[in-house]
Amino acid sequence: MQKYKIITYGCQMNVHESEKAAGILKTLGYEPCLDEADADLLLYNTCCIRDNAEKRAIGNIGAAKKYKKANRNLIIAVMGCMTQQEKAGESLRSRLPFVDIVIGTNNLDKLGEYITQFTEARKPVIAIDDNENPAINENLPIYRTSGTNAWINIMYGCNNFCTYCIVPYVRGRERSRHPAAVIDEFKAMLDAGYKEITLLGQNVNSYGNDIGLKHGFVDLLEKLASFSGDHRIRFMTSHPKDFSRDLIDVIAGSKNICNNIHLPVQSGSDKILKLMNRHYTRADYLDIIDQIRAKIPNCGITSDIMVGFPYEEEADFLDTLDLVERVKYSGAFTFVYSVRKGTPAAAMPQIDPLIAKDRIMRLVALQNKITKEVSKTYEGRTCRVLCEDMAPKHDNLVCGRTDCGRMVTFSGNIGDIGKFFDVEIESSKSASLFGKVIN
Repeated sequence: MQKYKIITYGCQMNVHESEKAAGILKTLGYEPCLDEADADLLLYNTCCIRDNAEKRAIGNIGAAKKYKKANRNLIIAVMGCMTQQEKAGESLRSRLPFVDIVIGTNNLDKLGEYITQFTEARKPVIAIDDNENPAINENLPIYRTSGTNAWINIMYGCNNFCTYCIVPYVRGRERSRHPAAVIDEFKAMLDAGYKEITLLGQNVNSYGNDIGLKHGFVDLLEKLASFSGDHRIRFMTSHPKDFSRDLIDVIAGSKNICNNIHLPVQSGSDKILKLMNRHYTRADYLDIIDQIRAKIPNCGITSDIMVGFPYEEEADFLDTLDLVERVKYSGAFTFVYSVRKGTPAAAMPQIDPLIAKDRIMRLVALQNKITKEVSKTYEGRTCRVLCEDMAPKHDNLVCGRTDCGRMVTFSGNIGDIGKFFDVEIESSKSASLFGKVIN
């Protein structure tokens, strides 16, 4: 029996595409293994959203050379956003000549063909399709590995061209799946027993625009939320410029849609937002937050926040801190701007890395304080929690999330995974909550 190991970097989209790659590998007769040293095929699914993500992937691929030395028949393949960059395939093969297969983001559906091609000829395969509007393959097998959660792509690509972002260049233009295809997959996941389903897109709020749907995402979400049963729906990621007020109403009116919205702000400065090509102002963003709070009071709101963008001055950074203080995110992914070759921001004057480092530390300190404060408000409350796994750092405890996205640890066993529990929150620590089951 041939064995494979997939190493995934980056976002939830990559996690789900690794599930599709696994589905293809299983059709070829491969089975998963836990250790790279036991694999007959190593597949690296890469990310290039930031420089450190790309360097980390390249470093780990480089370290795989030892497995190749130990097993001459080992196949090493690389896919994902990093490979889709201009001339990245040739560059990767030049730096790491022991890599056998390099494919782009548009070539996943032919992974099986490339493996067969390499196996028969034992010659390197580089397949990078530069088509910005590739067709969507609705027939890819999927081997789901995300526990109680099932990922469903509702669209691919991005049209926004934020000046710092490489995604539109490596993922192509927005391409929406037909609603019927999404609905059929959603129903199949419910029938398979999944209790949580997450809808994926680079910008879910613009779903359907490319295929002529007037209220694409709102209508789709409303339809999915109407299915009966004990389950819940998440989605990511939203873009503030397209965030519909109707969407807030749909979430507020449904028991099956999680009260959890990830709404990346990136910066609290209008000057920086304009330079980023974000197409909304600070006031626009805060207005959305106010409307969410008014109609979904217990909504967990999270965000992506960047510091150190070109031209960012202290006043701009203070605007970001002020916005974070006003919104009081339950959590935020904070990071320093990273130059991405080929994007407009790469040609802008870059700020001093020491200044950026100081700002990220101040931002993280503020958000950590807020996260603790928000966590404290849960103490004494009873939350419905979907048990997702055994708690990694605690014996005889399990963990799961509330519908607003907070992780809760409580007593349980492996048989509780995939079930809902009412948990009374007894204590909190940073972003984590601890409680006891009351039913």
